[in-house]
Amino acid sequence: MTIRAARPRRRQAAATAAMLAAAVLVLTGCSTGSDAVAQGGSFQFVSPGGQTEIFYDPPSARGTIGDISGPSLMDDDATLSLDDYAGKVVVLNVWGQWCGPCRAEVPALESVYEATRDQGVQFLGIDVRDYNKDKAQHFFRINDVSYPSIYDPPMRTLGALGNFPANVVPSTLVLDRQHRVAAVFLKALTAEELQPVVERIAAEQPAAP
Repeated sequence: MTIRAARPRRRQAAATAAMLAAAVLVLTGCSTGSDAVAQGGSFQFVSPGGQTEIFYDPPSARGTIGDISGPSLMDDDATLSLDDYAGKVVVLNVWGQWCGPCRAEVPALESVYEATRDQGVQFLGIDVRDYNKDKAQHFFRINDVSYPSIYDPPMRTLGALGNFPANVVPSTLVLDRQHRVAAVFLKALTAEELQPVVERIAAEQPAAP
């Protein structure tokens, strides 16, 4: 009797877990994955309960990411690196031209970049799973995107993001001037959502030497 009663409960628990996973899939744009929290000096992703907007404060609690670099999407002879933007707030956007929510948010990203670049803010795209480079370049041109993007179809650069959930596209990370993760968005963004966050982080006082 005990064994027979336990099996239906296990089936019910498995069905509930599947329904929750499906719900998260709907909320995260093109696909789904774990959310993120800081784990001390380095930044690691774990699941804190389905959040799609995560902020890390105070700044001393923020984790750092590894080196991010790769070939430029728009300049075949150039390599882009996070180290090129020392001392700047950096907005990393993981995207692909194949992804509808990614295409929809690009005008908002460009708008926020233009509004904040004079505050020491740099945007940097990471173009993933786009194996037709010409299409990705064409998309950037027709949308007049002025910030650079790393071209990374196999998603190698994401290894520097502390177990970042590679199947969450689009997603955006805002790094402070020390390139610690200050905010993570696991969804497509509007300018109204992103710009106040970027401006707040850009206005933070630099850490004492």
